[in-house]
Amino acid sequence: MCTYPLVLLQVFFLMVPKDVRPQPSSSPAEAVPTPSDLGPGSSPAEAVPTPSDLGPGSQGGTPQLSKGTETPWAVPGSSTMGPTVLTPSAPGNRTVDLPVLPICVCDLTPGACDINCCCDRDCYLLHPRTVFSFCLPGSVRSSSWVCVDNSLIFRSNSPFPSRVLMDSNGVRQFCVHVNNSKLNYFQELQKVNATNFQALATEFGGRSFTSTFPTQSPSPFYRAGDPILTYFSQWSVISLLRQPAGVGAWGLCAENNPAGFLESKSTTCARFFKNLADSCTLDPALNPASYYNFTVLKIPIGMTDPQNMKFQVPVTLVSEAGSPRLAGNTCENVVSQVIYEIETNGTFGIQKVFVSFGQTNLTVEPGTSFQQQFIIRFRAFQQSPAASLLGPRSGNPGYIVGKPLLSLTDDISHAMTLLRSQGDGTCSVKRHKVQFGVNAMSGCKFRLKKLDCSHLQQEIYETLHGRPRPEHVGIFGNADPAQKGEWTRIFSRNCSVSAMHCTSCCFIPVSLEIQVLWAYIGLQSNPQAHVSRARFLYQCQSIQDSQQVTEVSLTTIVTFVDITQKPEPPRGHPRIDWKLPFDFFFPFKVAFSKGMDSQKGSVSLILILCILLLGLLILETK
Repeated sequence: MCTYPLVLLQVFFLMVPKDVRPQPSSSPAEAVPTPSDLGPGSSPAEAVPTPSDLGPGSQGGTPQLSKGTETPWAVPGSSTMGPTVLTPSAPGNRTVDLPVLPICVCDLTPGACDINCCCDRDCYLLHPRTVFSFCLPGSVRSSSWVCVDNSLIFRSNSPFPSRVLMDSNGVRQFCVHVNNSKLNYFQELQKVNATNFQALATEFGGRSFTSTFPTQSPSPFYRAGDPILTYFSQWSVISLLRQPAGVGAWGLCAENNPAGFLESKSTTCARFFKNLADSCTLDPALNPASYYNFTVLKIPIGMTDPQNMKFQVPVTLVSEAGSPRLAGNTCENVVSQVIYEIETNGTFGIQKVFVSFGQTNLTVEPGTSFQQQFIIRFRAFQQSPAASLLGPRSGNPGYIVGKPLLSLTDDISHAMTLLRSQGDGTCSVKRHKVQFGVNAMSGCKFRLKKLDCSHLQQEIYETLHGRPRPEHVGIFGNADPAQKGEWTRIFSRNCSVSAMHCTSCCFIPVSLEIQVLWAYIGLQSNPQAHVSRARFLYQCQSIQDSQQVTEVSLTTIVTFVDITQKPEPPRGHPRIDWKLPFDFFFPFKVAFSKGMDSQKGSVSLILILCILLLGLLILETK
């Protein structure tokens, strides 16, 4: 008989607007009623309302707290969490507060107590929470809470532990602890012993080692990045085309680095010799023959029958290369550069392979070292010679940041370069490429030679801007050397004008600043970068003829300036331009010209029409 009045009271409470409901306080008596307040006919179903009554943020009747309050714990002295109510008392025989966990993840010190590790059995604490300031994550059992807006709950008869908590948005939530002993709990690991080993091996066992070649059938053609197969007929061995690369701080050569199909790249590595006199003629890395005494398999499926000549592509030597030989205190004809040119024809595979070498002489001395460069280029089969001379684009059409800045000299396109130093700081023959959109600065030491002033100036100029000297710069990344309109002239100012003011000195350039003005053009959804202007600015230094100067420091600076003019953003949506016929106001003129008394009905209709028209205009302008 007591249930009916309680239900009516609860329904009435839920119908009251949220702003006028009494808000629960943080005291234990006011947060959630005690069990003594529950009526004899109350049921646990009153604790959680139906899904239609859930507050904001609930999902499917089981809303969760935010990430920061998903697994709340009662901290002594904390005022942010509400009290725990309706929590069943602990059994009378339980005297230890230590949670029983199969794995204690924070027990890192065997035989010693780890601070704030509530599951460490070496602490021998009856109540770890009273000793530790907090419990480390994973040292207590996780909990799962189902929460709803606290204002939706009138009475709780739930037998599970419940709390009133505050979420991240400041909304009070009524939460019930879900009775699920396996949710987020640590599980006992299964131990393997002699008894259950056979059963586990049957269920989870498999082959530990698999052979790549026998189990996997060869691909009918190369894919991008696949290693290129080679065949040594004298030993009947299938191997891979190698491209040694530098590893470690010293950049030592790693021989087992495979070359990837269609991956054109250059690598550099260093070689050190304890006794170059013995390695000169015995080390295969120094002998050109070791880089072409094999054939390349046209397609991977050729490894099933490598002796078949239709699958073999010989490596063609572009120019003669002599074998290394020891002449006195010098090791001659040492391979310093290897260049592979590989022609491919789509899925038909590799058609031609060419190799060329760069060789140098090394002095035999203890601890001799030198660098080797390995270059692999891929090009389409039967590609026209004119297309191969164009070189790769730096964008199509607009420049791509990081790609080389194109320059033109005597109808020949090449990348603009800047200074590069060797190990001892002197200027190197090899140079860095100027990358579009990347500001850079480099320098080196130039050793002066016994030359007259004009020849010395010319040599330093060539060192600063490179050979050949850039005359034009490509406007777009796909500039064609045959189209003069796709290039813009580079403005430059030399130092020769200042030399006439001094008779016993020589003005030499010591710094070059490359300034490039560029901008985005085209649609904002697909902007294209192009170069507007470029110029070379030289800074000079005077040296006396009588001075014994052995070297000067040269510097190159590259600066890219963005001069893009962005359009103004739109200020609003376009409005409809109302156009009325020329006689639209004729009825108004007639009505007001004949007097108001005779035309009362017409005037009323006209006024109504004007009001409707004004309303339409207002709605249209909003």
